[in-house]
Amino acid sequence: MNKIVIKILCAVFILSFPLTHAGAEETLTWQDCIREAAKNNPDLISASESVKQSEASKKITASALYPQLNANLNASTSGTSTIGEDSGDKISQTNDSYSYGATASQLIFDGFQTLNNVKAAGQNINAAKENYRFVSTDVRLNLRSAFINLLRTQEFVQVAEEIIKIRRGNLELITLRYQSGFEHRGALLTAEANLAEANYELSQAKRGVVLAQRQLTKAMGRKEFVPMSAQGDFTVVDTAKVKPDYDELIKNNPSILQAAAKSNAAAYNIKSTYASFYPSINGQAQANKSGSHWSPQNDQWNLGLNLSLPIFEGGLRLAQVSQAKASYNQAVADERSIRDGVIVSLEQAWVVLQDALEQVDVQYKNLIATEERSKIAEAEYSTGFISYDNWTIIEDNLVSAKKSYLNSQIAAMLAEANWIQVKGETLEYAKN
Repeated sequence: MNKIVIKILCAVFILSFPLTHAGAEETLTWQDCIREAAKNNPDLISASESVKQSEASKKITASALYPQLNANLNASTSGTSTIGEDSGDKISQTNDSYSYGATASQLIFDGFQTLNNVKAAGQNINAAKENYRFVSTDVRLNLRSAFINLLRTQEFVQVAEEIIKIRRGNLELITLRYQSGFEHRGALLTAEANLAEANYELSQAKRGVVLAQRQLTKAMGRKEFVPMSAQGDFTVVDTAKVKPDYDELIKNNPSILQAAAKSNAAAYNIKSTYASFYPSINGQAQANKSGSHWSPQNDQWNLGLNLSLPIFEGGLRLAQVSQAKASYNQAVADERSIRDGVIVSLEQAWVVLQDALEQVDVQYKNLIATEERSKIAEAEYSTGFISYDNWTIIEDNLVSAKKSYLNSQIAAMLAEANWIQVKGETLEYAKN
Protein backbone atom coordinates (compact mmCIF):
# COMPACT_ATOMS: atom_id res chain seq x y z
CA MET A 1 0.00 0.00 0.00
CA ASN A 2 2.82 2.42 0.83
CA LYS A 3 4.39 1.82 -2.60
CA ILE A 4 1.12 2.62 -4.34
CA VAL A 5 0.75 5.87 -2.39
CA ILE A 6 4.31 6.88 -3.24
CA LYS A 7 3.73 6.21 -6.96
CA ILE A 8 0.53 8.26 -6.92
CA LEU A 9 2.27 11.19 -5.21
CA CYS A 10 5.15 11.06 -7.70
CA ALA A 11 2.73 11.05 -10.63
CA VAL A 12 0.83 14.01 -9.19
CA PHE A 13 4.10 15.90 -8.72
CA ILE A 14 5.28 15.21 -12.28
CA LEU A 15 1.95 16.20 -13.82
CA SER A 16 1.61 19.35 -11.76
CA PHE A 17 5.09 20.66 -12.55
CA PRO A 18 4.52 21.65 -16.22
CA LEU A 19 1.16 23.18 -15.32
CA THR A 20 2.79 25.37 -12.72
CA HIS A 21 5.53 26.33 -15.16
CA ALA A 22 3.02 27.11 -17.95
CA GLY A 23 1.01 29.37 -15.65
CA ALA A 24 3.99 31.61 -14.87
CA GLU A 25 3.50 35.21 -15.90
CA GLU A 26 5.82 36.98 -18.30
CA THR A 27 7.24 40.22 -16.92
CA LEU A 28 7.42 43.06 -19.43
CA THR A 29 9.05 46.46 -19.14
CA TRP A 30 7.91 49.45 -21.18
CA GLN A 31 10.86 49.02 -23.53
CA ASP A 32 9.92 45.36 -24.07
CA CYS A 33 6.44 46.46 -25.14
CA ILE A 34 7.86 49.08 -27.52
CA ARG A 35 10.11 46.55 -29.23
CA GLU A 36 7.26 44.10 -29.76
CA ALA A 37 4.83 46.73 -31.02
CA ALA A 38 7.41 48.09 -33.47
CA LYS A 39 7.64 44.65 -35.10
CA ASN A 40 4.14 43.23 -34.72
CA ASN A 41 1.52 45.98 -34.46
CA PRO A 42 -0.77 45.56 -37.51
CA ASP A 43 -1.53 49.28 -37.78
CA LEU A 44 2.18 50.06 -38.11
CA ILE A 45 2.62 47.27 -40.65
CA SER A 46 -0.30 48.62 -42.69
CA ALA A 47 1.10 52.16 -42.63
CA SER A 48 4.54 50.85 -43.67
CA GLU A 49 3.05 49.01 -46.63
CA SER A 50 1.22 52.20 -47.61
CA VAL A 51 4.60 53.97 -47.86
CA LYS A 52 5.88 51.18 -50.11
CA GLN A 53 2.81 51.54 -52.32
CA SER A 54 3.43 55.28 -52.69
CA GLU A 55 7.07 54.67 -53.59
CA ALA A 56 6.05 52.10 -56.21
CA SER A 57 3.42 54.50 -57.57
CA LYS A 58 6.10 57.16 -58.13
CA LYS A 59 8.27 54.66 -60.02
CA ILE A 60 5.29 53.70 -62.17
CA THR A 61 4.61 57.35 -62.99
CA ALA A 62 8.28 58.10 -63.69
CA SER A 63 8.58 55.13 -66.05
CA ALA A 64 6.83 57.19 -68.76
CA LEU A 65 9.89 59.47 -68.94
CA TYR A 66 12.14 56.62 -70.09
CA PRO A 67 12.31 54.89 -73.48
CA GLN A 68 9.74 52.17 -74.01
CA LEU A 69 11.05 49.11 -75.89
CA ASN A 70 8.97 46.13 -77.02
CA ALA A 71 10.02 42.99 -78.87
CA ASN A 72 7.74 40.91 -81.08
CA LEU A 73 7.90 37.49 -82.69
CA ASN A 74 5.26 36.09 -85.06
CA ALA A 75 4.93 32.78 -86.85
CA SER A 76 1.87 31.71 -88.84
CA THR A 77 0.79 29.35 -91.55
CA SER A 78 -2.27 29.37 -93.81
CA GLY A 79 -3.61 27.02 -96.43
CA THR A 80 -5.94 27.08 -99.46
CA SER A 81 -7.54 24.35 -101.52
CA THR A 82 -8.73 24.72 -105.14
CA ILE A 83 -10.22 22.34 -107.77
CA GLY A 84 -8.29 22.12 -111.05
CA GLU A 85 -10.42 23.19 -114.05
CA ASP A 86 -9.01 20.55 -116.41
CA SER A 87 -8.27 17.64 -114.12
CA GLY A 88 -10.87 18.25 -111.41
CA ASP A 89 -8.30 17.34 -108.75
CA LYS A 90 -8.07 19.22 -105.45
CA ILE A 91 -4.96 21.37 -105.27
CA SER A 92 -3.74 22.38 -101.75
CA GLN A 93 -1.35 25.22 -101.11
CA THR A 94 0.19 26.47 -97.82
CA ASN A 95 1.80 29.80 -97.02
CA ASP A 96 4.18 30.29 -94.07
CA SER A 97 5.03 33.64 -92.57
CA TYR A 98 7.69 34.55 -90.00
CA SER A 99 8.70 37.89 -88.54
CA TYR A 100 10.47 39.36 -85.54
CA GLY A 101 11.54 42.81 -84.54
CA ALA A 102 11.55 45.60 -81.97
CA THR A 103 9.62 48.82 -81.45
CA ALA A 104 10.89 51.76 -79.40
CA SER A 105 9.20 54.97 -78.34
CA GLN A 106 10.31 57.97 -76.33
CA LEU A 107 8.26 60.78 -74.84
CA ILE A 108 9.75 64.05 -76.07
CA PHE A 109 7.34 66.67 -74.78
CA ASP A 110 3.96 66.62 -73.01
CA GLY A 111 3.85 70.08 -71.48
CA PHE A 112 5.74 68.73 -68.41
CA GLN A 113 2.64 66.80 -67.41
CA THR A 114 4.49 63.60 -66.54
CA LEU A 115 7.22 65.51 -64.72
CA ASN A 116 4.63 67.24 -62.53
CA ASN A 117 2.90 63.92 -61.94
CA VAL A 118 6.22 62.52 -60.69
CA LYS A 119 6.66 65.48 -58.34
CA ALA A 120 3.11 65.02 -57.06
CA ALA A 121 3.87 61.33 -56.47
CA GLY A 122 6.95 62.38 -54.51
CA GLN A 123 4.78 64.52 -52.26
CA ASN A 124 2.41 61.59 -51.84
CA ILE A 125 5.37 59.57 -50.56
CA ASN A 126 6.07 62.30 -48.01
CA ALA A 127 2.41 62.24 -46.99
CA ALA A 128 2.52 58.45 -46.57
CA LYS A 129 5.67 58.68 -44.44
CA GLU A 130 4.08 61.33 -42.23
CA ASN A 131 0.98 59.16 -42.01
CA TYR A 132 3.22 56.34 -40.76
CA ARG A 133 4.57 58.67 -38.07
CA PHE A 134 1.03 59.74 -37.19
CA VAL A 135 -0.04 56.09 -36.86
CA SER A 136 3.05 55.50 -34.74
CA THR A 137 1.96 58.25 -32.33
CA ASP A 138 -1.46 56.62 -32.00
CA VAL A 139 0.08 53.19 -31.51
CA ARG A 140 2.32 54.63 -28.80
CA LEU A 141 -0.64 56.22 -27.02
CA ASN A 142 -2.67 53.00 -27.14
CA LEU A 143 0.31 50.92 -26.06
CA ARG A 144 1.20 53.28 -23.23
CA SER A 145 -2.42 53.45 -22.05
CA ALA A 146 -2.64 49.64 -22.02
CA PHE A 147 0.67 49.36 -20.15
CA ILE A 148 -0.44 51.95 -17.58
CA ASN A 149 -3.79 50.21 -17.20
CA LEU A 150 -2.04 46.93 -16.41
CA LEU A 151 0.16 48.73 -13.87
CA ARG A 152 -2.97 50.27 -12.36
CA THR A 153 -4.86 47.00 -12.03
CA GLN A 154 -1.80 45.28 -10.54
CA GLU A 155 -1.37 48.06 -8.01
CA PHE A 156 -5.06 48.18 -7.23
CA VAL A 157 -4.94 44.48 -6.30
CA GLN A 158 -2.38 45.41 -3.63
CA VAL A 159 -4.43 48.43 -2.54
CA ALA A 160 -7.54 46.25 -2.34
CA GLU A 161 -5.66 43.78 -0.17
CA GLU A 162 -4.58 46.62 2.12
CA ILE A 163 -8.20 47.81 2.31
CA ILE A 164 -9.32 44.28 3.21
CA LYS A 165 -6.73 44.27 5.99
CA ILE A 166 -8.11 47.59 7.27
CA ARG A 167 -11.71 46.43 7.04
CA ARG A 168 -10.93 43.10 8.71
CA GLY A 169 -9.16 44.87 11.57
CA ASN A 170 -12.12 47.21 11.94
CA LEU A 171 -14.50 44.25 12.04
CA GLU A 172 -12.44 42.48 14.70
CA LEU A 173 -12.34 45.58 16.88
CA ILE A 174 -16.07 46.27 16.51
CA THR A 175 -16.89 42.61 17.15
CA LEU A 176 -15.01 42.73 20.47
CA ARG A 177 -16.78 45.93 21.49
CA TYR A 178 -20.15 44.52 20.36
CA GLN A 179 -19.62 41.33 22.36
CA SER A 180 -18.65 43.45 25.35
CA GLY A 181 -21.81 45.51 24.99
CA PHE A 182 -20.04 48.75 24.04
CA GLU A 183 -21.24 48.84 20.41
CA HIS A 184 -24.60 48.40 18.70
CA ARG A 185 -25.53 45.77 16.09
CA GLY A 186 -25.75 48.35 13.30
CA ALA A 187 -22.04 49.08 13.66
CA LEU A 188 -21.23 45.37 13.44
CA LEU A 189 -23.36 44.88 10.32
CA THR A 190 -21.79 47.95 8.71
CA ALA A 191 -18.30 46.60 9.37
CA GLU A 192 -19.27 43.24 7.85
CA ALA A 193 -20.70 45.02 4.79
CA ASN A 194 -17.51 47.07 4.42
CA LEU A 195 -15.42 43.90 4.47
CA ALA A 196 -17.69 42.26 1.89
CA GLU A 197 -17.33 45.31 -0.36
CA ALA A 198 -13.54 45.20 0.02
CA ASN A 199 -13.52 41.50 -0.96
CA TYR A 200 -15.66 42.31 -4.00
CA GLU A 201 -13.28 45.08 -5.08
CA LEU A 202 -10.35 42.66 -4.81
CA SER A 203 -12.14 40.12 -7.04
CA GLN A 204 -13.02 42.90 -9.46
CA ALA A 205 -9.39 44.07 -9.53
CA LYS A 206 -8.14 40.57 -10.31
CA ARG A 207 -10.58 40.28 -13.22
CA GLY A 208 -9.40 43.70 -14.37
CA VAL A 209 -5.82 42.42 -14.50
CA VAL A 210 -6.76 39.77 -17.08
CA LEU A 211 -8.64 42.34 -19.16
CA ALA A 212 -5.65 44.70 -19.03
CA GLN A 213 -3.38 41.85 -20.14
CA ARG A 214 -5.63 41.29 -23.15
CA GLN A 215 -5.54 44.98 -24.02
CA LEU A 216 -1.75 45.07 -23.83
CA THR A 217 -1.53 41.93 -25.95
CA LYS A 218 -3.57 43.63 -28.67
CA ALA A 219 -1.59 46.88 -28.46
CA MET A 220 1.70 44.99 -28.91
CA GLY A 221 0.29 43.05 -31.86
CA ARG A 222 0.77 39.63 -30.35
CA LYS A 223 -1.11 36.80 -32.02
CA GLU A 224 -1.35 34.64 -28.91
CA PHE A 225 -2.30 35.56 -25.37
CA VAL A 226 0.17 34.86 -22.57
CA PRO A 227 -0.40 35.99 -18.96
CA MET A 228 1.92 38.90 -18.23
CA SER A 229 2.76 41.53 -15.67
CA ALA A 230 3.97 45.08 -16.23
CA GLN A 231 7.17 46.19 -14.55
CA GLY A 232 7.42 49.91 -13.90
CA ASP A 233 6.60 52.75 -11.54
CA PHE A 234 4.22 55.70 -11.53
CA THR A 235 6.83 58.38 -12.24
CA VAL A 236 5.96 61.05 -14.81
CA VAL A 237 9.12 61.95 -16.75
CA ASP A 238 7.89 64.37 -19.42
CA THR A 239 6.40 66.91 -16.99
CA ALA A 240 6.73 69.95 -19.32
CA LYS A 241 6.79 72.23 -16.29
CA VAL A 242 8.00 75.08 -18.49
CA LYS A 243 5.35 75.84 -21.08
CA PRO A 244 6.86 75.08 -24.52
CA ASP A 245 6.70 77.15 -27.68
CA TYR A 246 3.84 75.59 -29.62
CA ASP A 247 4.94 77.13 -32.92
CA GLU A 248 8.24 75.26 -32.60
CA LEU A 249 6.57 72.01 -31.56
CA ILE A 250 4.26 71.87 -34.56
CA LYS A 251 7.12 72.17 -37.06
CA ASN A 252 7.72 68.43 -36.74
CA ASN A 253 4.13 67.34 -36.10
CA PRO A 254 3.29 64.47 -38.49
CA SER A 255 -0.37 65.43 -38.99
CA ILE A 256 0.62 68.96 -40.08
CA LEU A 257 3.47 67.74 -42.29
CA GLN A 258 1.16 65.19 -43.87
CA ALA A 259 -1.39 67.90 -44.65
CA ALA A 260 1.38 70.10 -46.11
CA ALA A 261 2.56 67.25 -48.37
CA LYS A 262 -1.00 66.73 -49.60
CA SER A 263 -1.39 70.43 -50.46
CA ASN A 264 1.97 70.35 -52.31
CA ALA A 265 0.83 67.31 -54.29
CA ALA A 266 -2.41 69.12 -55.14
CA ALA A 267 -0.38 72.10 -56.43
CA TYR A 268 1.58 69.83 -58.77
CA ASN A 269 -1.67 68.26 -59.94
CA ILE A 270 -2.86 71.70 -61.08
CA LYS A 271 0.30 72.12 -63.18
CA SER A 272 -0.15 68.63 -64.57
CA THR A 273 -3.74 69.39 -65.56
CA TYR A 274 -2.73 72.61 -67.33
CA ALA A 275 -0.11 70.61 -69.26
CA SER A 276 -2.87 68.70 -71.02
CA PHE A 277 -3.54 71.84 -73.13
CA TYR A 278 -0.10 71.50 -74.76
CA PRO A 279 0.70 69.13 -77.64
CA SER A 280 2.20 65.76 -76.87
CA ILE A 281 5.21 64.65 -78.98
CA ASN A 282 6.56 61.11 -79.06
CA GLY A 283 9.42 59.66 -81.10
CA GLN A 284 9.05 56.16 -82.52
CA ALA A 285 11.39 53.65 -84.17
CA GLN A 286 10.72 50.18 -85.49
CA ALA A 287 12.86 47.44 -87.07
CA ASN A 288 11.54 44.07 -88.33
CA LYS A 289 12.65 41.05 -90.32
CA SER A 290 10.06 39.01 -92.19
CA GLY A 291 9.88 36.14 -94.66
CA SER A 292 8.21 32.87 -95.58
CA HIS A 293 11.02 30.73 -94.12
CA TRP A 294 12.90 30.73 -90.83
CA SER A 295 14.97 32.68 -90.30
CA PRO A 296 13.39 35.59 -92.21
CA GLN A 297 15.75 37.76 -94.27
CA ASN A 298 13.61 40.69 -95.42
CA ASP A 299 14.37 43.91 -93.54
CA GLN A 300 11.87 46.62 -92.66
CA TRP A 301 12.35 49.72 -90.52
CA ASN A 302 10.83 53.12 -89.88
CA LEU A 303 11.40 56.28 -87.82
CA GLY A 304 8.86 58.92 -86.99
CA LEU A 305 7.35 61.50 -84.73
CA ASN A 306 3.84 61.48 -83.39
CA LEU A 307 2.19 64.76 -82.37
CA SER A 308 -1.24 64.97 -80.81
CA LEU A 309 -3.13 68.09 -79.76
CA PRO A 310 -6.63 68.21 -78.30
CA ILE A 311 -8.95 70.54 -80.22
CA PHE A 312 -12.33 70.08 -78.61
CA GLU A 313 -13.50 67.63 -75.92
CA GLY A 314 -16.66 69.26 -74.60
CA GLY A 315 -14.91 71.29 -71.88
CA LEU A 316 -13.24 68.22 -70.35
CA ARG A 317 -9.88 69.82 -69.63
CA LEU A 318 -11.38 73.03 -68.27
CA ALA A 319 -13.43 70.96 -65.86
CA GLN A 320 -10.32 69.00 -64.87
CA VAL A 321 -8.47 72.26 -64.12
CA SER A 322 -11.39 73.49 -62.05
CA GLN A 323 -11.44 70.21 -60.14
CA ALA A 324 -7.68 70.34 -59.50
CA LYS A 325 -7.91 73.91 -58.19
CA ALA A 326 -10.76 72.98 -55.86
CA SER A 327 -8.76 70.03 -54.55
CA TYR A 328 -5.80 72.32 -53.89
CA ASN A 329 -7.93 74.90 -52.08
CA GLN A 330 -9.43 72.12 -49.99
CA ALA A 331 -5.98 70.76 -49.10
CA VAL A 332 -4.77 74.23 -48.07
CA ALA A 333 -7.85 74.76 -45.89
CA ASP A 334 -7.41 71.32 -44.33
CA GLU A 335 -3.78 72.10 -43.55
CA ARG A 336 -4.72 75.32 -41.77
CA SER A 337 -7.53 73.61 -39.87
CA ILE A 338 -5.22 70.79 -38.74
CA ARG A 339 -2.57 73.29 -37.65
CA ASP A 340 -5.05 75.30 -35.58
CA GLY A 341 -6.48 72.11 -34.10
CA VAL A 342 -3.05 70.81 -33.08
CA ILE A 343 -2.22 74.06 -31.28
CA VAL A 344 -5.50 73.91 -29.34
CA SER A 345 -4.85 70.24 -28.52
CA LEU A 346 -1.34 71.08 -27.32
CA GLU A 347 -2.68 73.77 -25.00
CA GLN A 348 -5.38 71.46 -23.67
CA ALA A 349 -3.02 68.52 -23.18
CA TRP A 350 -0.47 70.72 -21.37
CA VAL A 351 -3.13 72.11 -19.03
CA VAL A 352 -4.48 68.63 -18.24
CA LEU A 353 -0.94 67.38 -17.55
CA GLN A 354 -0.12 70.21 -15.15
CA ASP A 355 -3.45 69.80 -13.34
CA ALA A 356 -2.83 66.07 -13.00
CA LEU A 357 0.69 66.55 -11.63
CA GLU A 358 -0.51 69.00 -9.00
CA GLN A 359 -3.39 66.68 -8.11
CA VAL A 360 -0.90 63.88 -7.38
CA ASP A 361 0.85 66.12 -4.82
CA VAL A 362 -2.47 67.05 -3.24
CA GLN A 363 -3.67 63.45 -3.00
CA TYR A 364 -0.34 62.30 -1.56
CA LYS A 365 -0.50 64.88 1.21
CA ASN A 366 -4.11 63.95 1.85
CA LEU A 367 -3.16 60.25 2.08
CA ILE A 368 -0.38 60.94 4.59
CA ALA A 369 -2.71 63.06 6.71
CA THR A 370 -5.52 60.48 6.54
CA GLU A 371 -3.21 57.64 7.55
CA GLU A 372 -2.06 59.60 10.57
CA ARG A 373 -5.63 60.45 11.53
CA SER A 374 -6.59 56.78 11.17
CA LYS A 375 -3.88 55.64 13.59
CA ILE A 376 -4.96 58.19 16.18
CA ALA A 377 -8.67 57.50 15.68
CA GLU A 378 -8.22 53.73 16.02
CA ALA A 379 -6.52 54.19 19.38
CA GLU A 380 -9.19 56.64 20.52
CA TYR A 381 -12.04 54.39 19.42
CA SER A 382 -10.56 51.32 21.11
CA THR A 383 -10.44 53.25 24.42
CA GLY A 384 -13.87 54.82 23.93
CA PHE A 385 -12.77 58.44 23.42
CA ILE A 386 -14.65 58.80 20.10
CA SER A 387 -17.89 57.29 18.85
CA TYR A 388 -18.23 54.68 16.15
CA ASP A 389 -19.80 57.18 13.75
CA ASN A 390 -16.80 59.50 13.97
CA TRP A 391 -14.30 56.69 13.75
CA THR A 392 -15.89 54.99 10.73
CA ILE A 393 -15.90 58.27 8.84
CA ILE A 394 -12.14 58.53 9.35
CA GLU A 395 -11.64 54.92 8.25
CA ASP A 396 -13.77 55.48 5.17
CA ASN A 397 -11.68 58.54 4.37
CA LEU A 398 -8.51 56.42 4.61
CA VAL A 399 -9.87 53.87 2.14
CA SER A 400 -10.97 56.65 -0.20
CA ALA A 401 -7.60 58.40 0.08
CA LYS A 402 -5.72 55.24 -0.93
CA LYS A 403 -7.90 54.88 -4.02
CA SER A 404 -7.73 58.58 -4.88
CA TYR A 405 -3.94 58.68 -4.66
CA LEU A 406 -3.59 55.70 -7.00
CA ASN A 407 -6.14 57.16 -9.41
CA SER A 408 -4.34 60.52 -9.43
CA GLN A 409 -1.05 58.81 -10.29
CA ILE A 410 -2.70 56.93 -13.15
CA ALA A 411 -4.38 60.12 -14.39
CA ALA A 412 -1.01 61.89 -14.45
CA MET A 413 0.62 59.07 -16.42
CA LEU A 414 -2.23 59.01 -18.94
CA ALA A 415 -2.04 62.80 -19.25
CA GLU A 416 1.69 62.47 -19.96
CA ALA A 417 1.00 59.83 -22.64
CA ASN A 418 -1.61 62.07 -24.27
CA TRP A 419 0.75 65.08 -24.14
CA ILE A 420 3.45 63.07 -25.91
CA GLN A 421 0.96 61.93 -28.56
CA VAL A 422 -0.31 65.46 -29.24
CA LYS A 423 3.29 66.65 -29.65
CA GLY A 424 3.61 64.08 -32.43
CA GLU A 425 6.22 61.84 -30.81
CA THR A 426 6.41 58.36 -32.28
CA LEU A 427 6.71 54.94 -30.71
CA GLU A 428 10.47 55.26 -30.35
CA TYR A 429 10.23 58.41 -28.19
CA ALA A 430 12.83 58.05 -25.42
CA LYS A 431 10.79 59.51 -22.56
CA ASN A 432 7.81 57.71 -21.05
